[in-house]
Amino acid sequence: MATLKVPAHVPAPSEDAEQLRKAFEGWGTNEQLIIDILAHRNAAQRNLIRKTYREAYGEDLLKSLDEELSSDFERAVVLFTLDPAERDAFLAHEATKRFTSSHWVLMEIACTRSSHELFNVRKAYHDLYKKSLEEDVAHHTKGDYRKLLVPLVSAFRYQGEEVNMTLARSEAKILREKISDKQYNDEEVIRIVTTRSKAQLNATLNHYNTAFGNAINKDLKADPEDEFLKLLRAAIKCLTVPEKYFEKVLRQAINKLGTDEWALTRVVATRAEVDMVRIKEEYQRRNSVTLEKAIAGDTSGDYEKMLLALIGAGDNVQDDVFVDIFPNNTRDKCCC
Repeated sequence: MATLKVPAHVPAPSEDAEQLRKAFEGWGTNEQLIIDILAHRNAAQRNLIRKTYREAYGEDLLKSLDEELSSDFERAVVLFTLDPAERDAFLAHEATKRFTSSHWVLMEIACTRSSHELFNVRKAYHDLYKKSLEEDVAHHTKGDYRKLLVPLVSAFRYQGEEVNMTLARSEAKILREKISDKQYNDEEVIRIVTTRSKAQLNATLNHYNTAFGNAINKDLKADPEDEFLKLLRAAIKCLTVPEKYFEKVLRQAINKLGTDEWALTRVVATRAEVDMVRIKEEYQRRNSVTLEKAIAGDTSGDYEKMLLALIGAGDNVQDDVFVDIFPNNTRDKCCC
């Protein structure tokens, strides 16, 4: 369900590396060439380009990108160029720092990656920062947040489709009892959310809905101002319907007063090769506008071009947006 458009004939990594080097040389950086290459190569191909670039020029491609690019465009290009596990490790490390701390990013990574992907994130984190991800999360969080986040980032869930319906019924009852008593941080609630396979959790939540007449996330809205409760609801959404979670992140990033470029960049860079097709469908269903038009209407320049390339947008998106704003071919008549 990826949106990444990789050409039928992909040049050799040595050719891509050479073209990128040329994009950095001369009087100005050729940003479009960088987009044309890096936004149209999959993770394995980008890794080979980085390896070849280092061998040919004695420098990490990421360092060259950092020197040549700036602002949100730089962040989008660098994040996407990173190996997925390395990227998640970087985002998780950033999320434990004082000025960029985010319980949400840690939860998002822990709940929307497969068990093997999350294992690789922990390995990459260890290699990059010489500490464990669990260690840093435990150190930089406290209270109920620590109680939830440490087991989430430590999880290695069963990935299969096997479901125990007897267990689903009993754990749905446990969840109902704890939530009714407002014991949201109870160890049984945490245990179920942080250890059960996604298939088992779905079965439990479906039974919860059927048996008690309410979706669990609706019951978890009892105290809308409780930040821990918001995080717990989001974790359940990420584990069961991630496209709905990411649609909301994008909607809030774009529709708020002033774009949240960090959230927008993170979601596009991390989901372009995963489930962006479903996210785009959910976004259009929820907002009655395509994600392409929303991004084109809220961003500009090379940053806009990079994001649109990653979500598989056509070349005419910007023109379509302009027509929406200036109907009846009034583009040339506008005197702003």
